[in-house]
Amino acid sequence: MFETLKSDIKAVRERDPACRGLLDVLFNYPGFHAVLIYRASHELWEVRLYFFARFLSHLGRVLTGIEIHPGVRAGKGLFIDHGMGVVIGETTEIGDNVTLYQGVTLGGVSLKKEKRHPTLRNNVVVGAGAKILGPFEVGENSRIGANSVVVKEVPPNSTVVGIPGRIVVKEGKKVEDIDLNHQVMPDPVAKAFTCLMDHVQLLHKRLDQLSEKEDEDQVQFEDLRSRLSGIVPSPSGDASGGNKKQASPRRKSAK
Repeated sequence: MFETLKSDIKAVRERDPACRGLLDVLFNYPGFHAVLIYRASHELWEVRLYFFARFLSHLGRVLTGIEIHPGVRAGKGLFIDHGMGVVIGETTEIGDNVTLYQGVTLGGVSLKKEKRHPTLRNNVVVGAGAKILGPFEVGENSRIGANSVVVKEVPPNSTVVGIPGRIVVKEGKKVEDIDLNHQVMPDPVAKAFTCLMDHVQLLHKRLDQLSEKEDEDQVQFEDLRSRLSGIVPSPSGDASGGNKKQASPRRKSAK
């Protein structure tokens, strides 16, 4: 228990550049207070003092704005930054050195008394406002983008962005350190729009080329028609000439 507490304090000091020291962690970090109260309530839960465990957990929620069910299983070095609005459900499992930002929900999608909440492996970072819903696994060294909604399993060393969450593998490279840059992520929707705009521009270019070709063909056609009209009389002229020749005999007969 004492070693776990030391790991939790160390996590705050390493991952928050605003931290000024040990006293700052002990007195001014509601995320650390919530984790500390959770550790105590979890011990009560393990010895089946369920009412007292839930009551202590409720006090922690009132004091910090962070709700961690005492049945959660969390490893060392759990860091909840800012923390307001974080909700962690009963059957959630959290590995070592996990970082959660404000507004995160680790929730369930079932009413049955079974495993219904996610499992986060080591070194996972979950961005502000993200929702991870369901009894699946988020692989180690993965990052969940802010406000993402994750509803399916996430492989290790990957990122997830969007609603619903889309997985973007990080070039197969293993993350050695905990990467907190959860705001710097690829945007597949923006990429799709960029591809569509490029395609539209290509279509416009081809239409312009076809229009220029049509203009050239029209010029050639007009040139050929003018050259032919100088060689072959037009059909309308022939018809008018024939009518004049037929009209003269009629006038003679009338006389």
